[in-house]
Amino acid sequence: MAEKFTSLSKSFGSPVLDKMVERLKSTSDARRRYEYVLWLAKKLPKLSEELRLDSIKVKGCISTVYVLAELSNGKVYWKGYSDALITKGLLSLLIEGLNNLTPNEILNIDEGFIKETGLNSSLTPSRANGFLNILLNMKSQAKRLSKVTASTL
Repeated sequence: MAEKFTSLSKSFGSPVLDKMVERLKSTSDARRRYEYVLWLAKKLPKLSEELRLDSIKVKGCISTVYVLAELSNGKVYWKGYSDALITKGLLSLLIEGLNNLTPNEILNIDEGFIKETGLNSSLTPSRANGFLNILLNMKSQAKRLSKVTASTL
């Protein structure tokens, strides 16, 4: 039954991301969406301080945010850190949604998922902008990794 439901929904390029978008979209209560984002924040594994380098710092975020892509067997695995709880939850959503994909799959993620979550209506403009900047940073890292994988073929 769940497969049928998912197949009727629009895919944004990642089954895990699609599932999280559906969950957020299924409620009109902004508080419940925030609770889910905060729950995701608690699940984000810690990024050690020695990995928090300027090269992986997300520009354009009021909060301090780091996101690191690691390529293994053609798939990208993410680690991240944020000093702000809501931003940490948004980062966790992106990390979970874009984890275990190829660089090209990440590059093809439809940014329209952000609007579909309904989060834009409850996020401050600076936080919504930061959410997009995190995604763009992740896509930029995926683009670099796609060039690495292309050059090794």
